[in-house]
Amino acid sequence: MKFNFSVPVLQWAGSFSKPAWEQLKSYAPPYGWQGLPHDLPDRCVRCAVVGNGGILRGSKQGKNIDSHDFVFRVNGAVIRGFEDDVGMKTSFYGFTTNTMKNALNMYRADGFTKIPQSPDTKYIFIPSHLRDYVMIAAAVWGQTVLSGNDKGDNPWKYFGNKPSKSFKILHPDFISYITHSFLQSPLLTNIKTRHLYMPSTGAHMLLTALHTCDQVSAYGFITRNYAAFSDHYYDSIKKPLVFYVNHDLKLESQLWEMLHLRRVIKLYQREGGS
Repeated sequence: MKFNFSVPVLQWAGSFSKPAWEQLKSYAPPYGWQGLPHDLPDRCVRCAVVGNGGILRGSKQGKNIDSHDFVFRVNGAVIRGFEDDVGMKTSFYGFTTNTMKNALNMYRADGFTKIPQSPDTKYIFIPSHLRDYVMIAAAVWGQTVLSGNDKGDNPWKYFGNKPSKSFKILHPDFISYITHSFLQSPLLTNIKTRHLYMPSTGAHMLLTALHTCDQVSAYGFITRNYAAFSDHYYDSIKKPLVFYVNHDLKLESQLWEMLHLRRVIKLYQREGGS
């Protein structure tokens, strides 16, 4: 008897390589893939990443957004009353504990009274602080937060009664990679701002989708003519987009435009404002 920890335990998309097929095609189940078709139909996984920009107000993009296989949303993702513009589906909701709580406080009057809680929704933590690790641990274990800023908080209050598999958290290496490869802002070299800067929640989710989906469309993200639109699509009166030192939204805008021009993503853009 000898343990071999190099043997894969589960099958996943990466398991179905040509060498694996050649190795297993002659063995019947449960020991192989004999009898299975070699050529499976090709199908691209299409993802929509929905920001909260005012460009979506009156856009009538809801059906287009919901037609994607997976839909990512972030922060103050108000849906009720804006279904025609932003759709209804939420496959993944991305956030930090701080941005989630701030959104619930700041946009409650705009209709953001709870984060998306459909049965199919998964939650992606962006670990910007130790409190994110503490909160996801409590959510996974189904218990109250035991320490830190959120001590005594109940995760079910935000997420509902979700199984542990509903919670994901981005890897620090991935965050470092996207920051230094795609969004290397001058803010990182400024002694006054380098400890504050990180890509926005929307940027994290859009780049996450780009690394996990075959086709990616971005809606509600900052565009060259951002000043023509309100800060958010759910603003009752037009409000200007405010730039803070913890993000470099102009750099992000340049990246989205470049990726769109190179046909890496499809960035929703339009003229005018409302």
